[in-house]
Amino acid sequence: MGYDVHQLVPGRELWMGGIKLEHELGLLGHSDADVLIHAICDAILGAANMRDIGYHFPDTSAETEGMDSKIILKKTIELIATKGYHLVNIDATICAERPKMNPHIPAMQQCMAQVIGCDVDAISIKATTTEKLGFTGRQEGISAYAVALIEKA
Repeated sequence: MGYDVHQLVPGRELWMGGIKLEHELGLLGHSDADVLIHAICDAILGAANMRDIGYHFPDTSAETEGMDSKIILKKTIELIATKGYHLVNIDATICAERPKMNPHIPAMQQCMAQVIGCDVDAISIKATTTEKLGFTGRQEGISAYAVALIEKA
């Protein structure tokens, strides 16, 4: 199980699932702040009992500053492989009022499948809103949840 949240701010790009979305606000973070990939990486690492994304890619490191989250995803897959695991599938949900995520989901799936080296059908992505409630509803941030299934090779 993985979860991530980042604040929406002006002057930043909005990256989601490895693709850049056109939006007047972007996500604030040490890396590119791709909440979907971060939640997925946490789920994958947790399934392999390998701690979390902050342990392997700390937000205090100059090496990870501004890092493309696709690199984090690729390295996460490489990390679990050191323990003999490979990814079976991912089920993830993006929580955002705007922009609408559904039109971009196929591109996100394709992008991440290419990075991981898996079939597109192994990556399920859903999108929802919070019906204008909470920080998501006020468009102050975006969150993502993910579950990953891995198995020994």
